[in-house]
Parts: sequence; C-alpha cells; structure tokens
Amino acid sequence: MGGMSLFARRGQRRVGVACVVLVCGLGACAQPRAVPAGCGTDTDCKGQRVCGPQRRCIDPPVSVRAPAADAGLAIDAGPADAASAPSGPPPFAMLGGNAQHTGRLAGPAPMTRPRELWRVSTGGPIAGSPTVGPDGTIYVGSHDASLYAISPEGAIRWRYETGDRIWSTPAVAVDGTVYIGSDDDHLYALDGATGALKWRYRVGACDPPVGFGPEGVRCDVDGGPTIGPDGTVYIGGDGVHAIWPDGRLRWKLATAERIPTAPALAPVGSAEEGRIYAGGLDDTLYAIAPDGTRAWGFRTRRDIESSPLVGPDGAVYVGSDDGKVYALEPDGSVRWAVVTGDDVRAGPALADDGTIYVGSHDGSLYAIDSAGNVRWRFAAADKIQAAAAIAQNGVILVGSQDDHLYALAPDGRLLWYLAFDGDVDSTPALSSEGVLYAASDDSTIRAFR
Repeated sequence: MGGMSLFARRGQRRVGVACVVLVCGLGACAQPRAVPAGCGTDTDCKGQRVCGPQRRCIDPPVSVRAPAADAGLAIDAGPADAASAPSGPPPFAMLGGNAQHTGRLAGPAPMTRPRELWRVSTGGPIAGSPTVGPDGTIYVGSHDASLYAISPEGAIRWRYETGDRIWSTPAVAVDGTVYIGSDDDHLYALDGATGALKWRYRVGACDPPVGFGPEGVRCDVDGGPTIGPDGTVYIGGDGVHAIWPDGRLRWKLATAERIPTAPALAPVGSAEEGRIYAGGLDDTLYAIAPDGTRAWGFRTRRDIESSPLVGPDGAVYVGSDDGKVYALEPDGSVRWAVVTGDDVRAGPALADDGTIYVGSHDGSLYAIDSAGNVRWRFAAADKIQAAAAIAQNGVILVGSQDDHLYALAPDGRLLWYLAFDGDVDSTPALSSEGVLYAASDDSTIRAFR
C-alpha cells in the first residue's frame, strides 16, 4: 500500500477526500467506492453545470452566434474524386500525441512538484487538451467559443472565435496549420502564425446548428480532429468524416448516433494501415476501411465516449460507459476486458512495456498489463474523465474532477500533485524542453516547470 495525502481546497471549497495510491492485483483490491451514475437534479452537478438530457451534467445554454460568413472559405461541397486528391502536410501534434492516440508526450515530466511560470485566463471552462505547435506556440480551445494561440512566455498571440463551445483538442500539421472542431458544427483550418481562416467545413445539416437537444448536438465536432500521414483530417459528428487537406469531403460514414470520440488510425506499415477507428453513442466501435466503408463494428452495452487507442500490433483499446476497458484484436474479437466501477470515458494511454493506463468515473486510474491483468490502481478523490499521458521519462500524468493533476511513477507511486480551481478533464501537454501546460474548468491554462 502507498501513503495517504489530504488536500485542502481554497477558500470555502470543501476539503478533498483522501487520495490513496493502491498497488495491487484486481482481486486483492477493495471494491471501488460507489459513484452515482449521471445526475438527478442540478445540485448533482459541479460548478455552473446543470442536469441535462440523458441525466448528464452539461453547461447551461448560452447565447451563441452563427459562424461568420467568409466568402470562398466555407467548404460545403460534395466529395472530391480520387483523381483530384490533394496531398497535405503530415501531422505534428494532436490528441494523444499521434494518430494512434498512444498518449505519449513530447518531453520529460518534472520528478518533483513544479512551480507555476504563468497563467492565461479564458472566458470559459477548458475541457479539451492544449497542443504545442512546431514553433512552441500553445493552442487551446475554450467554452467561450474561442481558440487561443499563446506564446511560450504566456502572451496571447491571437484568438479566433467560432460560433459555439469548443470541446475538442487542436491538431497541428508540420506547416503550422491548426485544425479545431466546434459545437457550431464546423471544422476550422487556421493559419497557426496569424489565426487567419484558411477554410471551414460544415459537418452534416443539423438544424439548428447550435443549441441543445438531440438534433442540436448531433453534428457537434467534438471528436477529433485527427491528422493522417497524407494530411487527411478525420473528425466525428453525425458520423465519421474524412476531409482532404484543402477542406473538401473525402468520404463520410454515416452512423446511427453521434460520434463524440476522436478517430484513431492504424499504424503506418501495419497490416491494417489506413484503417480508422471511432466510437459512438450507438454503443459501437467502428472499424472503417481507407475508402470509408465499414470493416466491422464492435458493440458494447452502453455509449462509447472514450477515444480509441491503436497499438503497434494492431490491437485496439477503448473504454465504454458499461464500465469496461476493452482490448480488441484487429479483426474485432475480444482479447480481454477489464471491469471498473463506473463509466470509462477517458482515452487509454500505452507505455513502452505494453501497460495500458486508463481512468474511470469510479475515481481510479488503472494500470493494466498486456494480458489484461490490473497491476495497480491509483484512487483520486473524484471521477477521472481525462486521458492519462506518459512523459518521455515514464512519468504518468492524469487529471481528476477532484481539481487536481497527478504525477505518478510507473509503479503507481504518487510523485506530486497540482491543485486547480475546477475539474481537470483535459490532458496536459509537455514541450520537448519539459515545460508543462495544463488547463481546467477554472477557465485557465497554466505553465509549470
């Protein structure tokens, strides 16, 4: 057993529950504490969130504007034919570090608690993860409907306003093009240096394009963007969309329900090269061929809101609201499944030794070996929705809705933690020099070293 630490909240916030590090096999561990599923009233939700459809905590409705009309830049055309297929710049950074979403960070993490260098406030909670571009610029989206470009010194270089909240993580190509999805049903391509709009692509034909309700959110671009090796951009919405780098539709796979997860790609050089994986609210993980046709589908017992991970051997790892973490063979058969105590909405991360790190709404981060055995479990004081990430020196970083970011050793020992003033639902970024960028529902992004 590890030690126990007690954290005090700021001001009049409640005192956090004890955080316990558990290093054990699954059978030897005590049962996870019970966490209420969903919400019954607004008081069950944290901060300003309210209890919305399907008993889930959501942000309250806000007044939003439609996307600005930019003549010649709005791409709503049909598919481009193969003969006119453009080639685009390859990826530099995105959710999960790469198109496989393995969760690897660019630099080493501090071994002791780092000090804060600066912070930048936005106008709303930050749920998506920050991304570091080729020139060191940090990109992060906010619920104030804006994408921010921030210098390594903490100065805002530019801000681009979309028509609704941003939940997704920016993806950056090697030429500096930044892609971001918005709840206004659009994917945006921006010049990373100036913030100028290159093009935008509308996902589906949902009416209204902004707002709440089944039709109001069906086309939201929360899943992705993911950049392929040829520059193709993959996003989720009212299905899975593949977008050429010039903003034209390559193909679309329509699905029964919304795709809230970021598509993941099979590794280059693997037998499944070119295959795309994405999970949806119809309880299905889709495997999609390079031409956009369905290869297979794997059904879980509840929604899939965990972005999948693809290993070097072609195995696919994904969590589900049925409380399980699945490892699937490339043909869609089950390799193993691990049961947690609640929904698994965090994306998994994969270490060099084959260990999978994944958080659950039961408040625990699980370390699972390649055979599906739980090596250890780290218990935070509230739900873990953020995907874990692995630094170059092996340190595991994970945020929790107990308002903390944790740094763990590969054996599950707690190295240090940082306190925020809101849920930490996003994965931090690390520069190659080891500067840590972390954001939270307190509307700030902060730099540490």
